[in-house]
Amino acid sequence: MSEKNSDGADHLKRSIDWKQGMAIALGVPMLILPSLGYLPMYVSAAAIVVWGLSVLQGFMQNAAYAEMATTFPKASGLPGFAQHVFQTENYRGKYDKSKLLGGFTAWSYWFGWNPILAIFAITAGSYLHGLFPVLGEAFTEYQLALISGLVIFGGLFVVNWFGLKDGAKLGYILAAISLIPLVILAVAPFATGHVDLVNITGNWWPTDWAWDLHHILMLFGIFGIAQWSACAWETAAIYGPEYKNPSKDVPKALLACGIICFLLYALLQAAVIGVLGVEGVQAQAVSPLIPVAQAVFGQAGSIITIIMLIAAMVLIIQTAYLGASRAMHSMATEGNLPRVFGKTNRQGTPFVAMLVIGAFNLVLISMGNAAAILAASAIGYTCANGISLFAYVKAKNHPAFAALERPFKAPRGWKRVAMAFGLFNVPLCLIGVVYLNSLEIGWTSTWVGFLVLALYLPIWLYSQRESRRAGAKAAAAHSSGHVVEDREKLLDPTR
Repeated sequence: MSEKNSDGADHLKRSIDWKQGMAIALGVPMLILPSLGYLPMYVSAAAIVVWGLSVLQGFMQNAAYAEMATTFPKASGLPGFAQHVFQTENYRGKYDKSKLLGGFTAWSYWFGWNPILAIFAITAGSYLHGLFPVLGEAFTEYQLALISGLVIFGGLFVVNWFGLKDGAKLGYILAAISLIPLVILAVAPFATGHVDLVNITGNWWPTDWAWDLHHILMLFGIFGIAQWSACAWETAAIYGPEYKNPSKDVPKALLACGIICFLLYALLQAAVIGVLGVEGVQAQAVSPLIPVAQAVFGQAGSIITIIMLIAAMVLIIQTAYLGASRAMHSMATEGNLPRVFGKTNRQGTPFVAMLVIGAFNLVLISMGNAAAILAASAIGYTCANGISLFAYVKAKNHPAFAALERPFKAPRGWKRVAMAFGLFNVPLCLIGVVYLNSLEIGWTSTWVGFLVLALYLPIWLYSQRESRRAGAKAAAAHSSGHVVEDREKLLDPTR
């Protein structure tokens, strides 16, 4: 059963090991699907290098995150430890601005992961629409996306109601269904000779590329979009409060996820470009894996691919659902969201947060454009990474954290690496993502992204008033208890 902590929120339950945490996070390689055709539109075959560099960026950042996750073993990954670091001890004022920064980091991270549910529900509806013509006659793509969302969100809510351990079991099953065929699609084109290396070497870089401000800003934006996919395996650290042995489980889970992502991201992009060529990928930007499967396995291969991809989408929705709900639980526990979002059931599942996330994503589905949702989401994810890396630097420098035990330590001098990548995220990649969004899909997604982030301020102010009222009630109750006890002593001197 879950237990209450001092602020009224519930504890998460320690029930998984590194293999189960890795299984849940193995949905991350599926995040490449929306961008397999997107990156080559801008950088041609150099997209293969962008993916490799972005996963290596993930290793640099996640070494810092692994240290923080073991230093603060009760914190839920990035949103948890950022809130621990960015708050003032024994703050006496009304509003702690440092606490606001920590809460905003967690909110940005939540917004980075949360829309994945809507993105892949829309994508699943689109694939179903193309796979079964009869469904296309009966429903529109929007209706199929909404139905897909209701079925997937509802099913995952029921499965995860019984605790994270059962969610990890579902992760094992879906990983086998989706990752194995995905690995086959990454390797088979090379083995069967369908990859033409000239498609890669002959289109290595766009012919019209120039190293001017316009293209440099685009490149920062491309790395920002790529990191939304390629660095997201840091989610393995968010289950820190639920690992049986965080000091060993967190680094192992992160390392295993990183190696899998590095191999899959580079191989998948190389296979797609090698088979179709850059122009062929651009012509099939939404679903380039389908013509690759048709070329390697024939018509039946495309059907298998779609079924596999839908299973993969369920896995990444599962990963995002759990990550976003833990972020909300962490914020509520730290007093940065209303306390109701910290409510868990007997199995330790933050069910209120999961209900709110499901409803929010059903609303997002009505936007109907997965690319626009992703563009908005990348703004939040970039902010979260940048500020979290600054939190790591502060935790290494500030005397208040010097005495904390660090069961896992990043290599010596890593705070300089963290600072460099923090600045790479904010402001460089953030500016780049906004610039790239303005070129690709206009300003709507950018305004949506910043609006959602700005909404956190009134929510946080309400949370602070709620916390003060709860503290005042607790103090009054404590004082009242002492008054009663003193009165009883006066009436009965033997007490």
